[in-house]
Amino acid sequence: MNDYAVHGIDISHHQQDIDWDKVSDQNIHFAFAKATEGMTHVDTLFCHNWEEMNRVGILRGAYHFFRPKFSATLQAENFIEMVEMKFGDLPPVLDVEVTDGVSEAELLNGIQIWLSIVEQKTKMTPIIYTNQKFFNNYLANRFPDNLIWIARYNSLFDPHLVNDAKWQFWQYGNRGRLDGIVGNVDFNVFHGTLLELEQLCYGEQMVLSSL
Repeated sequence: MNDYAVHGIDISHHQQDIDWDKVSDQNIHFAFAKATEGMTHVDTLFCHNWEEMNRVGILRGAYHFFRPKFSATLQAENFIEMVEMKFGDLPPVLDVEVTDGVSEAELLNGIQIWLSIVEQKTKMTPIIYTNQKFFNNYLANRFPDNLIWIARYNSLFDPHLVNDAKWQFWQYGNRGRLDGIVGNVDFNVFHGTLLELEQLCYGEQMVLSSL
């Protein structure tokens, strides 16, 4: 992935106890941690990972795994209750990759509700994470104001989205290895410079607009 200068990972409790000091020494610029899922579930290591990412100076973000068959409002509240945004944090992320058997209309309506509530509460426009197939089948031409993070596990071919939709983050592998993490970890790149990534962070937009 030498074509991309900005690299990151995403993690959850599955990576167990991470040595963030070691991770921060390996050209990792950003990391997203799972915070919540559904209406009530909280990742057991989120609070620890959230604090550690901040301590070692890795740009940090939090994501919610969306369950379309449950109340989107309560899911948004679950996320907001757990994640305290601070200056320099990346935008919140909605991970949507399953339908749970609901209709397309119900799926899209639920996504919109979650995005709207979280944006209103955090004052940041959330990122949408999904895989290439799910995006092309359900999300293409929807939610134009939200940045897109695409999973496509192929280090040779960039994500190909219908209508030449643009992506900003690419999860290109799920079997990465790093010192400080037991087992595999997802590898990602940002489509831009480190400065451009930093400008997406909480508070940065207000600073830029005042210059």
